[in-house]
Amino acid sequence: MAEQLIPKKPYFIRAMFDWISDNNYTPHILIDSSVDNVCVPNEFIENDRITLNISYSASNNLEINSNSISFDARFNGKSVNVNIPCEAVMNIFAKETGEGMVFSVENENREEIKKEKRSHLKLVE
Repeated sequence: MAEQLIPKKPYFIRAMFDWISDNNYTPHILIDSSVDNVCVPNEFIENDRITLNISYSASNNLEINSNSISFDARFNGKSVNVNIPCEAVMNIFAKETGEGMVFSVENENREEIKKEKRSHLKLVE
């Protein structure tokens, strides 16, 4: 059985966040809010999507780890704790230039999908 690898996506998100910030741009993320365990202000979601400013000046206690992005921010004057699973991140980009990285939204049931897509052909001897 193949060894389970650590997902690359959180590393790419962190690297792009650092690159965008180091260039004095404003890092934003586009989120698929239909992914399980996304905790964002619902009033700003449009078509299951929300774009969030994750710069240090717009967020407090920002943490990007191997599972999620979490931070505290103010929306319409109200303090909100935001928590986003990394698999819900569709894009991280610089607001000023649009440069960044696009991701596919991962399906946690990938192994089940692979099993379902097995060939219908059978070996005949």
